[in-house]
Amino acid sequence: MEARSNKLQAKDLINVGIFTAIYFVIFFAGMMLGYIPIFIPLLGLVCPILCGIPFMLYLTKVKKFGMVSLTGIILGLLNLVMGSGVLVLIFGIIFGVLGDVILRAGKYQSWKCTLLGNGVFSLWIMGYVSRMFLTRDTFFASLVSSYGQEYVDTLMSYTPGWTYPVLFIVTFIGGILGALLGKAVLKKHFEKAGIA
Repeated sequence: MEARSNKLQAKDLINVGIFTAIYFVIFFAGMMLGYIPIFIPLLGLVCPILCGIPFMLYLTKVKKFGMVSLTGIILGLLNLVMGSGVLVLIFGIIFGVLGDVILRAGKYQSWKCTLLGNGVFSLWIMGYVSRMFLTRDTFFASLVSSYGQEYVDTLMSYTPGWTYPVLFIVTFIGGILGALLGKAVLKKHFEKAGIA
């Protein structure tokens, strides 16, 4: 009976679908800031903060391993289909699973694990940013036809190689801030879910 109760049920999959869709819409809206080159390096900070409230509400409903992993995979697949490349899918899988592992370690009741889990999960966004560093020439060459050489030159100047590890830290901090914002707004939901 114990093993059976740990399996994802239809209700869990519905929650995954609903909250992943909400997260994606808010994330996509935040990504619109990327049309201004100066905001590209800041998307890892801005998007997890914007997505913090719905994702924290989602985490009050996550009680089984696999739900956050599925969210990361679905977000990666949606972005892959939209032309964002395979790195976003890879990062979605890796950080979705890692976020899930952290939440399970806290038995889905620990605020510290929820906070850390959201920070780690938010690193899936680095799949976007990694293209600017791991496939730099190809990535920037592909932007010229859509955005123009001036945009590309400006973006390249804002993203020298040393900023890559810094952006991981910034994105993690964005996830932490988003979690804190979400908990502050959804205090009653956290109390009801027993997360302390």
